[in-house]
Amino acid sequence: MKIRHVNNGVFAPLEDINETLLPPAEGFYWIDADVEDLSVLQPLFGMHDLAVEDCLSEEEQRPKIEIYESHYFIVINSIRFDDEEIFLRALNIFLGRHYIITVTKQKINELRSLKPVLWEQEVNRPDYFLYHLVDIVVDNYFLVGDRIDTRIETLEEDILMHTKKSHLNEIIGLRGEILWLKKVLGPQKDVIATLNKKDLKLIDDQLQKYFSDIYENAVKIAESFDTYRELMGNLREAYQSSISARANEIMRVFTAMTTIFMPLTFITGIYGMNFDFIPGMHMRGGSYILLGIMLLLGFGMFFIFRKKNWL
Repeated sequence: MKIRHVNNGVFAPLEDINETLLPPAEGFYWIDADVEDLSVLQPLFGMHDLAVEDCLSEEEQRPKIEIYESHYFIVINSIRFDDEEIFLRALNIFLGRHYIITVTKQKINELRSLKPVLWEQEVNRPDYFLYHLVDIVVDNYFLVGDRIDTRIETLEEDILMHTKKSHLNEIIGLRGEILWLKKVLGPQKDVIATLNKKDLKLIDDQLQKYFSDIYENAVKIAESFDTYRELMGNLREAYQSSISARANEIMRVFTAMTTIFMPLTFITGIYGMNFDFIPGMHMRGGSYILLGIMLLLGFGMFFIFRKKNWL
């Protein structure tokens, strides 16, 4: 657990958690905690049992905001994409009048990115801290969306150039990740809408228009992932069309080869019959003449097929 006094974006570390119980003369307190620290923090800050239970739960938590008498409990999801799988990490936030507590089970990159923003904006209130944190989290969805878009384009090019069976697994996997993420975007968008529209005593009224901007970005992200879902459907159709075209191409080659060998098989069938009187059977050099006719016939049919673009 890390305890900091934040004043105009400047961080001052603290050792004693009891110093955070009373409001500072200026600024606010930021406590960056792990879930194990909740046993200490809950009695000190009067955290609601249900909120603490949500933080400790092993099940995936949906984004939400819960209003309690002395604090708000907010859950938003940080996002990460490693080209194979999308990861969502719950960011639990307790917002009070003079403090903000962030509780996570894993390291959240957005918290690291937040520090220079707080210093540059000279943040002096916990609700403004919350605004900048949510803004960074939502902006990262755009970055992940761009990477997903690039992945879809690359996958499309690979399918059109060199279709493989593994491409289908990639399409199904990525589409499943996108659909799963879309289910999360709805509740997260609702949380931001609540911060934007609802009258909340712990959030400055002047922040309403800023949260409105974040809400618009959240709507754009949701629309983008609708588009990605449709693109994945188109990509699957392209894969199936490519496989069908490839199968048709192979069948066309096999059909042409079979057609070429049919007259050759007919000739060898005749001269393979067990009769004494077959034209050219006893002719000197007759076998070479016959082979020449067969080669000429085979190559002639091959060039005719090529000229007609059948091969």
